[in-house]
Amino acid sequence: MNRKDAEGLDRADDLAPFRARFELAERPIYMDGNSLGPPSSAVAAALTRAAREWQDDLVEGWETWIDRPGTVGDRLGRLLGAADGQVLVCDSTTVNLYKLAWAAIAHQAGRRVIVAEAGDFPTDRYVLQGLAETHGLQLRLVETRGDDPEGALEKAMDSDTALVCLSHVHFRTGRKLAADRLTAAAHDRGALILWDLAHSAGSVPVDLDGWEADLAVGCTYKHLNAGPGSPGFLYVRRSLQDDLRQPIWGWFGQDNQFEMETAYRPRPGIGSFLAGTPGILSLAAVDAAVALVQSAGPIRLYAKAERMTRLLFESARERLVPLGADIITPKDPTRRGAHVSVSHPRAWPWCRALIDRRLVVADFRTPDVIRLGPGSLYSRFVDCYDAVEAMAQVMEDGFPDAAVRRRVT
Repeated sequence: MNRKDAEGLDRADDLAPFRARFELAERPIYMDGNSLGPPSSAVAAALTRAAREWQDDLVEGWETWIDRPGTVGDRLGRLLGAADGQVLVCDSTTVNLYKLAWAAIAHQAGRRVIVAEAGDFPTDRYVLQGLAETHGLQLRLVETRGDDPEGALEKAMDSDTALVCLSHVHFRTGRKLAADRLTAAAHDRGALILWDLAHSAGSVPVDLDGWEADLAVGCTYKHLNAGPGSPGFLYVRRSLQDDLRQPIWGWFGQDNQFEMETAYRPRPGIGSFLAGTPGILSLAAVDAAVALVQSAGPIRLYAKAERMTRLLFESARERLVPLGADIITPKDPTRRGAHVSVSHPRAWPWCRALIDRRLVVADFRTPDVIRLGPGSLYSRFVDCYDAVEAMAQVMEDGFPDAAVRRRVT
């Protein structure tokens, strides 16, 4: 593929008009949407409206605000293949993971094993490690470097497994797991399964009800573009909601919360997984961001993401592999999420040189990975092509080994 081919794809792209809603002109090519998506005009307007509501209504605004975690959760749930009443937007991904994993473990009394992937995102492993230590359980971390990660994970599950906790799309490699297969495998062994959708929501198809998933969490600041630190979300299958008891007994999870009773009685349904007061301004941003994704049409969105990652993969194979890089994202398009990862011994100074020269904003992951994560709503195919060309040019021109590290999330 050459640049004219990429230009042709842009001319045929029916999502191209959405780019005008993001202020990206005159900036370096943005390839870090899998870490933090850019703001849209819709989100900015929603924040302004929410601030005006706060100013005008003050405390009386709670008449309409109080149900926002559930109403925004229902909107998001429709993108995740979840019927209404099963998704809440609240807290952070880490807090939600803790709540759901704790609830699953308590429900599976007598089972002593948690199965997870050894290379999964750190917060997932840390939360599970803490829970295993607290409850005297075994955390079984599985290496999945081969061509059949599902097979390795299935072998680690047994009749003593309480919980399986996995990321649908791997944060480092962009590899996508067969969620339906692994969910069925967990259920065959009597285990519950918890999916982390941080790199899936808004970028690849998710079908929680179709998978018959038990639990899920994720964030809204990556492919959903709701803003830095915007709240996370959680999903609890309807048939489990009244059987599971989460560990943070806050007043928003209390039945008839304004009765201010002495004893805690959880609300029926998904509301029992709330804890403290929700962030209303942040929820306004999530609501607007998800509405924009819905207006674009998930099917079109996912199809464009697949075409962009294909372009990135093929361009990187042609231009970067001969320069000593390795592509660690799967070759099979059906096994890829919405980002492509390239490894190289000098990945950090390479990534830093791209940023310092105002060519490409990409994402570094220690020790040797550069992730390229375009967004279907705002990225062009020529952006993908030009990003790889810029990477090749910087490598060919040379760059210093020393580079000042910056903090990235």
